[in-house]
Amino acid sequence: MPSHSLNAETNLNLTFPLPYRVLFLVGLGILGWATNLHGLDFSGIDPISAFNLWSEGQKARIASRQMPHGNLVITSTPYMAIYKIFFVYMAFCIASWTIYRSCTKGDDVLVDAFGYIPLVTILVIIIFLVCPMSVPLKYEREKFLNALGRCVLPSSHSPIEFSDVVFADIATSFAKVFGDFWLSALMLLPGNTLLAAPPEEGWQRWILPTIMSFPYLLRFRQCLIEYSSPPNATRRPLYNAIKYATAFPVIFLSAAQKGPSRLENRLHGDGFSIQYWPGTFRLWLIATIINSSYSFWWDVTNDWGLDLLQKGQRQTESVHRRTPPRQLLLPRLQFHSHTSPLGRTSNDSAAPDISTEGQRQSNQATGTGTRPHPWGLRSVLLFPLPVYPLLVFLNLILRMTWSIKLSSHLYSVTDGSAGIFWLEVAEILRRWLWVFLRVEWELIKGAQNGTSKGRANSNGADPQYEMVPTSSEDQILFHA
Repeated sequence: MPSHSLNAETNLNLTFPLPYRVLFLVGLGILGWATNLHGLDFSGIDPISAFNLWSEGQKARIASRQMPHGNLVITSTPYMAIYKIFFVYMAFCIASWTIYRSCTKGDDVLVDAFGYIPLVTILVIIIFLVCPMSVPLKYEREKFLNALGRCVLPSSHSPIEFSDVVFADIATSFAKVFGDFWLSALMLLPGNTLLAAPPEEGWQRWILPTIMSFPYLLRFRQCLIEYSSPPNATRRPLYNAIKYATAFPVIFLSAAQKGPSRLENRLHGDGFSIQYWPGTFRLWLIATIINSSYSFWWDVTNDWGLDLLQKGQRQTESVHRRTPPRQLLLPRLQFHSHTSPLGRTSNDSAAPDISTEGQRQSNQATGTGTRPHPWGLRSVLLFPLPVYPLLVFLNLILRMTWSIKLSSHLYSVTDGSAGIFWLEVAEILRRWLWVFLRVEWELIKGAQNGTSKGRANSNGADPQYEMVPTSSEDQILFHA
């Protein structure tokens, strides 16, 4: 490797070592989730209903249909607590990094001497997360731990919640971050250094890819549970499981290319030796192409419901079903409002008339009239039109780079390099954008079927929620 690249890598590890980069990426994920909830709420999509964030008392009241007017309360916005978590978390991490920088002063000799500072920081965060005592943000921490428990140990007898699906999908975008966390733990062990990752020899080189594949295994199992559940009558969950299974060859074929010295070696002009299993590179390349293309197709067609990669126009629901307008009638238990679903006045031209949209979809079903929506999209769009082609383009580019980032042999000498770090940031950004359209399509499907995707009671019953248009000022919930 050229000397200037080594110097840049050393400077990065001196000023912003891998443990702090991991903490930063986790904080970026928290901020992304808060802005997801905030953006959905701002767009008129109720995140509480979308992700089934009701309290246990509210779920019981909804399930029993008990709606006494005296117990109605105005809900608080759920994203404010997540913003609070982000600011407290980042303030603590920045304070720790500032102390670390003031102690090390950019001296590579002092870096390892004060390596206990990031270690203590990580331990304090983990202890605070799992602390059972009534300390600040207890409710939010319990919700996170419960969601984590449901994803790690899902019940084969209970339906998979939509919120758990999104949670596990977000975890797949943090696969490399989980791997970096493992490398950070190794760096902080006595005898190792924060300036470089310890060498992976023998069976130890399989630990990192195993950790990186764990989020895909969780999502793979969720798909199999959905496929085997009695209400399911399609093979879509099975095809979705295959999508996550295509990530395993990418990860493990990459690790196989970091073989021991007895394998074939090739020497580059800069004197750097690459070791690999003969023929594995071609298999890895094929695996990355399959994983990237399949994942991109699934995102556009099934997660977002767009017609771009369909053989023909998506067949609409029969016209006798309740057809949502362009602005979604959200599945909330609320009072009727005289405003449009996005809080606009009734004469706002930006909110299309229900009958007009229904007629357009009827024309599409009968084959008459003009095209009801822009080519490659769908008839119901809740976000501005330019958002969709932009997100499709960004998703295509970042899907290709994501498969490369899962391949540890491409950065085996410079683990945690600046390039890989920015690829991790880009993947978190891609997932942040993905959530908006994923939630939008899930609620549109629920509206077309006349049901809500959220589970209202703990025994798995799925009540039929009434589709009621409300404004953002009238978000009324039932108090336990």
